[in-house]
Order: sequence, then structure tokens, then C-alpha cells
Amino acid sequence: MAVPKQRTSKSRRDRRRSHDKLQTKNLVQCSNCGEMRLSHRVCPNCGHYKGREVIEVED
Repeated sequence: MAVPKQRTSKSRRDRRRSHDKLQTKNLVQCSNCGEMRLSHRVCPNCGHYKGREVIEVED
């Protein structure tokens, strides 16, 4: 059976895991209502996308 010849150091282990961190969400301000929303998504607050109303939102 294959067995590692050397122990993996902490720095090598942590460098390998450097891409496993959580990414922050890219929030942008809605041009209609000013609420923060995800980019390239319809605003959940007012229902606008690219300057026009896409869905009707009940108050």
C-alpha cells in the first residue's frame, strides 16, 4: 500500500486549502428603490431589472 514518505507541512496543507474559503456576495444598489440586491438579478424589493418592472411585488 502507498504510504506518504514525508508528513505534509502546515504551510503546504494550508496553501492547498486556500481556495476553499467563502466568497463575499457581490451586492449592488438597485437603480429604482436603492435597496441592495445581487447583481444580474431582479430586485426582490421593487421587482425592477434594468430600469423596467419585471415582476409585480405586493406591498
